[in-house]
Amino acid sequence: MKVIGTAGHVDHGKSRLILAITGINPDRLKEEQEREMTIDLGFAWLEASGKEKIGIIDVPGHIDFIDNMLAGVGAIDAALIVIAADEGIMPQTREHLSILDLLDIERAVVALTKIDLIEDEEWLGLVEEEISSMLAQTKLASSPIIPVSSETGVGLERLVMTIHDVLSESEARRNVGRPRLPIDRVFSISGFGTVVTGTLIDGDLNAGQEVVVLPEGRKSRIRGLQTHKQKIETAVPGSRVAANLTGVEVGELERGDVVSIPGAYSETRSVEVHYRHLRDADTKLQHNMKLKMFTGSSQREARVRLLGCNEIKPEETGWLQIMLEKPIVAARGDHYILRRPSPGTTLGGGVIVEPHPRRKRKRFDEGNIKRLKELLKGKPSDLLSQSLNDLGPTRLAEAVRHASIEKEMQDQAVRELSEKGDLINLEDGQSGDTPKMSALVVSREVWNDYIDRINQILGLFHRENTLRLGMPFEELKTRLKISDKAKLFYLILQRAEDIGVIKIDQDRVALSGHEVVLTKTQEKAKSEMLDVYKSKPYTTPSVKESIEMVGDDLYQCLLETGELLQVSKDVVLCYEDYQEMSDLIQKVIKREGSITVAEVRDLFNTSRKYALAVMEHLDAVGITTRKGDKRVLA
Repeated sequence: MKVIGTAGHVDHGKSRLILAITGINPDRLKEEQEREMTIDLGFAWLEASGKEKIGIIDVPGHIDFIDNMLAGVGAIDAALIVIAADEGIMPQTREHLSILDLLDIERAVVALTKIDLIEDEEWLGLVEEEISSMLAQTKLASSPIIPVSSETGVGLERLVMTIHDVLSESEARRNVGRPRLPIDRVFSISGFGTVVTGTLIDGDLNAGQEVVVLPEGRKSRIRGLQTHKQKIETAVPGSRVAANLTGVEVGELERGDVVSIPGAYSETRSVEVHYRHLRDADTKLQHNMKLKMFTGSSQREARVRLLGCNEIKPEETGWLQIMLEKPIVAARGDHYILRRPSPGTTLGGGVIVEPHPRRKRKRFDEGNIKRLKELLKGKPSDLLSQSLNDLGPTRLAEAVRHASIEKEMQDQAVRELSEKGDLINLEDGQSGDTPKMSALVVSREVWNDYIDRINQILGLFHRENTLRLGMPFEELKTRLKISDKAKLFYLILQRAEDIGVIKIDQDRVALSGHEVVLTKTQEKAKSEMLDVYKSKPYTTPSVKESIEMVGDDLYQCLLETGELLQVSKDVVLCYEDYQEMSDLIQKVIKREGSITVAEVRDLFNTSRKYALAVMEHLDAVGITTRKGDKRVLA
C-alpha cells in the first residue's frame, strides 16, 4: 500500500484536483470549505480498476500553514506536485520542492492544472520548460508533467494512471517488527471513542493489540483498525491507518504523538543528525540557533549545536546535535526539517543518524564525527554495533529492533559482529559463536569499558587497602552502577574471571595479580598476637584487644585469610581452635544426644561468654540447633 502527498502553492488547485480524481473532498473543515483554502491536512484515496488503492495526503499551500504541511509529508512514497498553468512556479512551489528534496522523496508526478484557462499553447510550453528546469536541480528531475483540468476532466485519467505507474516503481516499506504510527489527526466518534490516524511505518499493528502512546507512555489497546474506511485486522507498513484506541481520551493525545508497541521505542530530547543547508536559504546556520524541528508528524522547538564547525553556509552540509524542548520518538534514518520560527522559512534538513546520543558530545570531537559518518552509511553490522553501544548489556533481539535492521539482513549483521569478536555473549557460547536472539549480549566497546572500570575500581581499592584480599561484591556492584541487575553483575564477573582479569574468593573480588604482602612490622605483630592466642586458645583476647594489638587493617586481613574467625561481637578465635571445638562438640552430641552451654564451658575450661559465643555461632551456621537449654545436631 502506497501514499502520495500533494505539494504546491496556495490556490493552485490541489484540493479541487483530489476531489476530481477521487470523488472525496479533502477539505474536511468548515472554514476550509468556506474560504476555499486548505488549512490543515486532508485525506483521500485513489482507486482504479485492477490497481492497488493509493492513500492521498493533501497539504496546505499557504505560507502561514507550512507547519501543517510538514506534518503530512514525512511518510509519503511520492509527491503530487500541483502547479497552476496560469501562474506557473510560485514561492511556495519552490519551498515545497526544497522540503521534498530534503526528505529524499525521489518520485513525483507534476500536475499542471487549470489548463482550461490557457489558450496559448506556447505559454504552456514555456511553463513546462520552467518546471523541468526547476526539477533538474533536485532528485525529481525525471518526474512526468501531466497537463490537466479539474473543471473539464482533460488529462485526469492519464494523471491517475501515471500516479499508479510511478508508485509501482517505489520499494515496499520496510518491516523491522517495530511499528510506529505517527499521529497526524485525533478525533472522537460517538459510540467508539478516541480515533487516531497516521501513516504506519516499520511494522504491523493488529486489532486487539496492546499499545503505548509515546512520548507520554500512555497505555492503550487497539479496539479496531481501518484503512480507507474499510475494517481490517492487520495494518501493514506504508498504509494510511485509523486506529480506535481504548483507555485514552482525545484531550490526552496530540499530533506528533506515536502509537507503538511496549518496549519498541523510547522518547528522546536529543538527536545527532546529518544536515544540508538549502541553496537559497537567506541566512547561515550558526551554533546555538533556536529553530523548529519537524520529523514524522511532530514539530518541536529546538536548539542546534554544530559539531566540527561554527557555521554552515547555503549549499553546505554538516553535523548537528539537536537539543529539543519536548521529547520526540525517532529512529535512525528518519528525515527531519529545520525552520526558522520568525520570519518563518525553511533552512535545511537531513537524516537522523543517532536518535539516542549517550551524552552531550564535544563539538570538535573527530572520533564522534567519524562514528556519525559510519552510521550514515548504514551498513547493518555497523548499525547493530552502534545499537549495542547505545543500549549496553541487552537481549540480542532488543538490540536488533533498536537498530531498525530489515529482517532479511539481521542474521548477517549478527554473524559479522560475532566473527569479528565485537558481539559478546555474556551467558553462554564461545567467542565467535553466533548467539541466539534471546541471549544477553554486549558490544566489545561496552565490554572493554566494563573491564577498564573494574581495573580502575579494584586497582584503587588495592592501593588504599593493601591488607584486604579483595573488594566485597556489593561494593563493586554499586560502584559499577549496576546494583539493580544482580544477574548481569555476576555474569560480567564470571566472564572477567574466565579471561583472567579478576579472581573471585567467596564474596570478594580482586585483580588477578593482587596479593597481600605483610611488612616486617606487620609480620611481627601478627606472630606476637597468634602466640597469645595459642597460649590460651579458648579464652583469647577480645575483638577490641586484638585490634589494639595489630591494628584494624591487619585484624581484618587475618579474618579474610581465615586465620581468625570472629564468632560474636566480642569473641574471636584462631580458626584452627574453633574447628577443634566444633569437632569435639559434635562428637559429644552424637554420643550423648545433646550438650549444654555449661558442658561446653567445662569441656574447654573456658568461661560462659566464650562457650555461649561458640554455640550461637554453630547455631547460626547450621551445625547445631537449640532445644530449651540444650543443643542438638541440626
